[in-house]
Amino acid sequence: MLDKELRSMIGDVKGGRMDRRAFIQRLAAVGLTAPLANQILALGGVAMAEGVQTYKPTKRGGGGALKLLWWQGPTLLNPHFATGTKDQDGSRLFYEPLACWDPDGNMKLVLAAEIPSVQNGLLAADGTSVTWKLKPGVKWHDGNPFSADDVVFTWEYVKDPATATVTIATYRDLKVEKIDDLTVKITFAQPTPFWADAFVGAGAGQILPKHLFAEYIGSKSREAPANLAPVGTGPYKFVEFKPGDLIRGVINPDYHMANRPYFDTIEMKGGGDAVSAARAVIQTGEYDFGWNIQVEDDVLLRLEKGGKGKTIYAVGGDTEFIALNFTDPNVEVDGERSSMKTKHPLFSDPAVRKALSMLVDRESIKKAIYGRAGRTTANFLNGPEKFVSKNTTWEFSIEKASKLLDDAGWKAGADGIREKDGKRLKLLYQTSINGPRQKTQAIVKQACQKAGIDVELKSVVASVFFSSDVANPDTYPKFYADLEMFQIPLSQPDPSQHMRRYLSTSVATKENKWQGTNFPRWVNKDYDAAINAADKEMDPIKRAALYIKCNDLLWEETVFIPAMHRLKVEAAANTLRPVISGWANETDNIFDWYREE
Repeated sequence: MLDKELRSMIGDVKGGRMDRRAFIQRLAAVGLTAPLANQILALGGVAMAEGVQTYKPTKRGGGGALKLLWWQGPTLLNPHFATGTKDQDGSRLFYEPLACWDPDGNMKLVLAAEIPSVQNGLLAADGTSVTWKLKPGVKWHDGNPFSADDVVFTWEYVKDPATATVTIATYRDLKVEKIDDLTVKITFAQPTPFWADAFVGAGAGQILPKHLFAEYIGSKSREAPANLAPVGTGPYKFVEFKPGDLIRGVINPDYHMANRPYFDTIEMKGGGDAVSAARAVIQTGEYDFGWNIQVEDDVLLRLEKGGKGKTIYAVGGDTEFIALNFTDPNVEVDGERSSMKTKHPLFSDPAVRKALSMLVDRESIKKAIYGRAGRTTANFLNGPEKFVSKNTTWEFSIEKASKLLDDAGWKAGADGIREKDGKRLKLLYQTSINGPRQKTQAIVKQACQKAGIDVELKSVVASVFFSSDVANPDTYPKFYADLEMFQIPLSQPDPSQHMRRYLSTSVATKENKWQGTNFPRWVNKDYDAAINAADKEMDPIKRAALYIKCNDLLWEETVFIPAMHRLKVEAAANTLRPVISGWANETDNIFDWYREE
């Protein structure tokens, strides 16, 4: 779509000659999703519309207990140390952002009083700053007032390298200043098209109380008692936390949203596995909601027959992938394995990486495992649609993979395992324990064996694999294996936060307590340059092209082998009305959940 035509359409919306819905439909025809269309309108001077409210209860409380089953239980409750979504989800019961995303990708206000726009003077037309007005009268659970000081402090806390947060990339290159007690201004280092990143959503957006964390900024960050006993502004007040096992909360009688929350108490139970979680919600009704039901589709279909619950789906950009380690996990340098001072002895050969990508039978994985919840893909970035590359392809062929290895000099030894220059093609392939992942491992291992690659499978308890414990050797950021498989949710309707994870400056190392988000330890100057350019590109078409280029670089270099584009799959009691967005964490809209008999 030409820039002139786009500006003309924005002018039509501003002048009342075209309604918002028609504008969004026109942009959808060229691949832009509703969230992105709304962002374009905001920058063009049209106020962003808040998501439609469907909440029915007319009073606070009275809904009894809400019982949630998170089979990967949270291990800490500071969202800025969360190495997995489980910790973000648990923290989000208590802490809040300024805004979040509804199921349609529209912004929903939480601690903010209004959505910034050029029209209301809160959003700079050139994308260099955004001003947020805060809700008055909001209190922390201990009675202290919430104010701009807390927002500014959260920025200071997160951006300090010594604090070693996982969300530092969102905050390090911007400035946050207090205008008054209920107003903060964010100034970006450059024009920023997606300005709704900092302080928005459960991923990097949750705001911490200054009065409880001020003493623990920097090197003392891990010592804060509130890391395990949060005091937030959310709909539920903290009662109890047993890491990896249980979180309990009680209704916040002073919550700042009318008639919310509906439930009197909340419980998030950890442990078990996805199958037992599905059964406990759908079949027995022991729990109201089960998170991340990564279960074979045929199992879910059986459970749904005559059960007390159902599966619910949300389309987003989540991708189940196999990551390749670009460093050597078996050599220790200065007390650190998978050190950036090493190179992987096998994956340094691009032919090996390319051959591996041809040994992942996506069709079999979809048919045997994911069914309704899976879509085959060659892309790491699978949403929003505007950012999805059409340049990539995938192919499953043992014969072509074998020829590729033959041509690269990897010859079969007496035992059938290929070797070259004294190095054998033997790989350690790890993931967390759950049925679909072990079945996927088996499918990949079988194909690799036929191509002369010896694959050892390792399955790690999910609470360990996704643990935030820096002393734990089996976490995915440590990556003490050759291959590892899992997925990282796309938790906002824009790829910026998701794709920035793999910048060269974000490598997970001992120095940053393995809190860096670039766990494959891949370094590429072209990728860095494209991401940095996309961060400031205001033209939506050019910006999309930059992210497509980044996806294509990941594909060309075989940094990830996408196994499946996964839909969010949750289990819910028939009476529960959860609000689930493909662009947000499951608990991001927890204040809007209720029950309807």
